[in-house]
Amino acid sequence: MIKSQSYIAHVRKTDNQAVYYAHSGKFEDLSDGQTLLAHLSKVSEIAEQNAQWFGAKELAKYAGLLHDLGKYCPEFQRRLQGGKIRVDHATAGAQVAAERWQLMGKLLAYCIAGHHTGLANGIDEGQQRSNLDVRLKLEPGKDIPHLDPIWQQEIKLPEQLTPPALTPHKIWPGFQCAFLTRMIFSCLVDADRKDTNTYYLKLEGKENAEQTYPLLPALRDRFNAKLEKIQQALATEPPKSINQLRQRILDHSRKQAELPPGLFSLTVPTGGGKTYTSMAFALDHAVAHQLRRIIYVIPFTSIIEQNAKVFREAFGDLDDAVIEHHSAFDDTKLPNNNARDTLKRAMESWDAPVIVTTAVQFFESLFADRPSQCRKLHNIAGSVIILDEAQILPLKLLYPIMAAIDELRLNYRCSIVLCTATQPALTAEHLPNGFENVREIAPNPSELFTELERVTIKHIGVQTDEQLLTYLLEKEQVLVIVNNRRHARSLYDSMKKLKLEGATHLTTLMCAKHRSQILEKVNKDLRLDKPCRVVSTSLIEAGVDVDFPYVLRAEAGLDSIAQAAGRCNRENKRERNDSEVLVFQSPDWSSPPELEQLTGNMREVLRNHNGNILSPDALTAYFNFVYKAKGDELDKKKILQTHNNHCRNLSFPFQNIAGDFRMIETRLKPVIIEFDDKAEKLVRDLEFAENVGAIARQLQVYLVQMPENGFRELLKVGAVKPIKPEKFGDQFWRLIDTDLYDREAGLSWDNPVFMEAEKTII
Repeated sequence: MIKSQSYIAHVRKTDNQAVYYAHSGKFEDLSDGQTLLAHLSKVSEIAEQNAQWFGAKELAKYAGLLHDLGKYCPEFQRRLQGGKIRVDHATAGAQVAAERWQLMGKLLAYCIAGHHTGLANGIDEGQQRSNLDVRLKLEPGKDIPHLDPIWQQEIKLPEQLTPPALTPHKIWPGFQCAFLTRMIFSCLVDADRKDTNTYYLKLEGKENAEQTYPLLPALRDRFNAKLEKIQQALATEPPKSINQLRQRILDHSRKQAELPPGLFSLTVPTGGGKTYTSMAFALDHAVAHQLRRIIYVIPFTSIIEQNAKVFREAFGDLDDAVIEHHSAFDDTKLPNNNARDTLKRAMESWDAPVIVTTAVQFFESLFADRPSQCRKLHNIAGSVIILDEAQILPLKLLYPIMAAIDELRLNYRCSIVLCTATQPALTAEHLPNGFENVREIAPNPSELFTELERVTIKHIGVQTDEQLLTYLLEKEQVLVIVNNRRHARSLYDSMKKLKLEGATHLTTLMCAKHRSQILEKVNKDLRLDKPCRVVSTSLIEAGVDVDFPYVLRAEAGLDSIAQAAGRCNRENKRERNDSEVLVFQSPDWSSPPELEQLTGNMREVLRNHNGNILSPDALTAYFNFVYKAKGDELDKKKILQTHNNHCRNLSFPFQNIAGDFRMIETRLKPVIIEFDDKAEKLVRDLEFAENVGAIARQLQVYLVQMPENGFRELLKVGAVKPIKPEKFGDQFWRLIDTDLYDREAGLSWDNPVFMEAEKTII
């Protein structure tokens, strides 16, 4: 044992036994601090519980016991008493794990070494983070402090660790091993945060009142009550009405809930009631198989609140069971602990029974390296995961996403539902290494598409903007969907010049509150048969309930054409021949290369497919064309191969992989638009708030997401300003030049760089 003056001065003794501390209290002598042994023991216990759903309790337990091993030294105790020198307290435990348990130990070493900074690369250099190989070679007494040998008396370690009994992946064993590492990392990070938070709350005389949520059977009861009310309202409708068809789909799908967990598809035409049906199936399936939560994954932030609202209303007084995790405000960037609250913790940990999140948040977390992103991962195990609009998964990452879905099914007790009107051809029958045993829960999708065939689709060739305006003149109720925001704005401006009645514009350069108001008026005008001429980008295809007699759609992928068709005769109130979807090619506006290829695949189906081009068979043919053309580009960054290349000695480049797995290449910056009195009040409240989660959530509907290059131009001219940067960093920005926000067209500016950015975002 070390016996130096510094040791005597900074390590407390009880009955001649040295006592080490993990966290300091209010007293300088650490007498009210949390002992290191108590912290390690509790973190170990929580981490072990976290890992029980995937059979890795032993690994998580010892990750917890070793994670703060480096605090068994006088240097760290001095740090707790106000010392200025930072002490590396994570490397020592990583070294012990790697030396004692070889490969299994190295897996734990990643987690222990990175429990504050994040998962490092194994051998490759990463940004702002030393790789694990360098950390494991640091020399005690020179690079990191010597440990007091007392730790070996307080912590007992087994000679060997038993790896979890995972079902091996036939093709991607490296990915499977790295996936397990992230899951163990999640268990450790969550346990460490929980115990630390509990200690500091207790120090302040507060109870750590863990959020208690209603159980899934109770939520199902509320949901059933809501469905019964809907069913009673349908009693007087004719048997072949669209609402009766939705009821038939719902009833049939719920009967499939007893099927064993695994992969499912819900293939229902647009307007067939997928939202209610998918949640009803998920609740029944989770209760039947004792799964613990439902995760509803939505592709766009623009509709996440809409779906969450549907679920909250259905759950009635149990609506606090639903947690939304948006990517618009990333609370993990908040630098001040006082600015974090219960909502943030719930968003980080995903321990609520119903999570509504975005595809970006869900999948990027599964490939992440940062503690705040990974903390929730272990809570995905044992879930029913609904992937809404599954066809929108980015092609460049399709294979890694499929590998993650399959691994969750294989080893983490998850059931996954691919929910869409345009089911992608992801099975082994159509795609190399595709999914196997995907069970369809809807009743005979081909017949459903025939029954719900409500429109005629025609390709009308090249149409200039002048020709499009002719359609807008002739048709009083018409929706035109184009592929970029500049095109939409140009058509809208032309309508205004012609003084067309009911001219309306929709764009993501409007905040959600603004768009909601416009859509409310659009639906009212449609119901009252008033003129309603709308020009929009593809945002209107994302779960927006509108019902036009005529829709014109710029060429795009067949799945986009199908989504556009879902905005025509949606409620089946008109004859099919009176409900037209007209696909056109625009010579005035170029499309990005990615869209050009999908357009070519769509044309191929139009040329070769007889009958309904929106039928499951036609869509399968389309996706086969797309996937064949993409080939290896379905894993453009070779993420899966990278995992396998580093599998033998577990040298995974976690930091590089997280950087490569980006579902949206162009990073967006949220800007707050003070659109109404409520937004102005929320901004004022934000400036003085300590707990900002609830305010941030309310501000979601007042955001416009800006490409970074366009945002920089706004910043250059002082059009945007940060809110309390000394407190929030660069987390919250507001538009202060209100002249740039148009009540008819949203955020608009004639700056060339800004305009160029608009062309790239729809």
